[in-house]
Amino acid sequence: MGADIKQLRTRIKSVDSTLHLTSAMGLVASSKIRKANLKMAQSRDYSAAFEKVVAALAAVPECRKSPYISERESGKTVLIAIAGDRGLAGGYNANVFRFLRQYTDAEIIPIGKRACERFSGKYTSSEHFSVVEADELSKSLCERFVSGELMRVGIVYTRYVSMMSQVPEVKWILPLKASGEKINGMIFEPDEETVLESAVSDFVSGSIVACVRESFASETAARRMAMDSAGKNAKKMIDDLQLGYNRARQGAITQEITEIVAGSGE
Repeated sequence: MGADIKQLRTRIKSVDSTLHLTSAMGLVASSKIRKANLKMAQSRDYSAAFEKVVAALAAVPECRKSPYISERESGKTVLIAIAGDRGLAGGYNANVFRFLRQYTDAEIIPIGKRACERFSGKYTSSEHFSVVEADELSKSLCERFVSGELMRVGIVYTRYVSMMSQVPEVKWILPLKASGEKINGMIFEPDEETVLESAVSDFVSGSIVACVRESFASETAARRMAMDSAGKNAKKMIDDLQLGYNRARQGAITQEITEIVAGSGE
C-alpha cells in the first residue's frame, strides 16, 4: 500500500510538471498569435496584389512568348515545403509531410527545422525566414526555370482558416497563369514584356514570404490549441490520480487503525 501511495505521488508530481510546461508553451503561443496574424494579413494583401498584376500582364499578347508562361511537358517539379521549427503543435508538421506523399517524384526544398530534418536543406527557420533568403531562393528557381530544367514550381504550405482549422495545400507559382482581366489605365515602360520579366523574381519571392508567414501563423494557432488540449487532459489526469491517491491513503490509514485495534484486543 505504501508503494502505491508513493508511486501515485510521483505520478501526480510528474503530470503537474507537464501541466506547467504546456501552460507556459500555450502562453508563448498566445503572445505570438497577434503578431503572426498581422504579418500574415500584410503578406496576403501584398502577394494577392502582385499576383493580380502579374496574371494580367501574362494575359497580354506580347507577353505570351515569355519563358515564364509556356506550359512544359518535361522537366523537374520543385516543391518548397514549409514546416515548423519545433513540435508540440498537434498534427501541423505531420499533415504537411502526409500531403507531400502524393508528390514522390518532386524535388523538395525545405523551409523550417522539422522540414530540414526530413529533407536536407539550409533554411532551418520558418519563424525567422527573411526576405533576403526568399530573394535568393527566388532568383535560383527563376534561373532554373528559364533554362528549361524545371517544369513547374509550387509551394506546400498550411493555409490559415481559423484558430481551429489549418489546411495544408499547394500553391503553384511557375509557370505563370494568365488571367482574363485586362489592364486598363496602366502604362508600362518600356513595355509589358520587359516589366513582366523583371517582376517575376519579386513575385516568386513575395509568394514564398507570404506562404511562410501564413504557415507560421497556422503553426502558432495549432500549438496554442494543442497546448490547451494537453493542459485540460493533464488537469483531468491529476484529478483522477489525486482521487486514487486519497483513496489509497485512506485505505492505508484504515488498515493501520484496524491493526492497532486488533493488537490492543489480544
